[in-house]
Amino acid sequence: MTISLENTFLKVSFDEHGGELTSLFNKKNKLEYLWQANPKYWGRHAPVLFPIVGRLKNDEYSYEEHKYRMTQHGFARDMDFEIETKTDKLVVFRLKSNEKTMQKYPFEFVLCIKYELMSDTLKVSYLVDNPSKNQLLFSVGGHPAFNVPLSSTETFSDYHVAVAPNRIYQQIQLQGNYSDSRHPLDFTAGTIDVTRETFKNDAVILKLEEKSTELTLTTAQRKNGIRFNTGNAQYVGVWSKYPEEAPFVCIEPWWGLADDVSASGELTEKVGVHVLKANESFSGFYKVQVF
Repeated sequence: MTISLENTFLKVSFDEHGGELTSLFNKKNKLEYLWQANPKYWGRHAPVLFPIVGRLKNDEYSYEEHKYRMTQHGFARDMDFEIETKTDKLVVFRLKSNEKTMQKYPFEFVLCIKYELMSDTLKVSYLVDNPSKNQLLFSVGGHPAFNVPLSSTETFSDYHVAVAPNRIYQQIQLQGNYSDSRHPLDFTAGTIDVTRETFKNDAVILKLEEKSTELTLTTAQRKNGIRFNTGNAQYVGVWSKYPEEAPFVCIEPWWGLADDVSASGELTEKVGVHVLKANESFSGFYKVQVF
């Protein structure tokens, strides 16, 4: 079922399946900013990544001497959420552990996604609660895709992503589907060019260390675009398809990473994994402003 929120500036829509954002429409300039999931290129809009980000080695992990299988980005994006709260300004979707999830992920959890309209900005929050007496290990992240170009008079390569503040970031390299966090590069350019070659080795991943960072996706003329505040994310990935001419760019805030090339497979040793003790909670957020 489609759920919508609307104010003077924006109309945004969501699907209970995956708790996914499906539309980010600017009422002032009549532009749809969110990718509309054309299956020719990529049949999703903005999936939530939980309880892992990226891919596990061999699509499996070990915990307490048991092996479990899980595919890329976890299972939350393919499950039906409940609506916990709905007002004129916000909606909260909730997913709880059950017998089916426990078979591949032996943890009790409550995952809530809160979407909140704030003028011309959408705030997205991930709330993870551990309701059990045992520890909870997880990663979480967002994967929103934005239409590029936004105008028929522009091309894909007219765009860029400006990163502010312009400081030295660690850029996590990828080897195939896996991260190589042992050998980061220094990212100092301040701008990520939006070209097919940029994404030849998959996503451009920056380590943020939970420091608020703004990524602006726009053209040199800055007529229209996205200002993306990473909130308290640990990492951000910028991605599009290669070599396909897919007309979108993803800006992905992550609290976790794909398995490292040197990963042992033990979930407790996974790079970027979060651990909640009994009855503890986690909160992560990001914001998207359109212009």
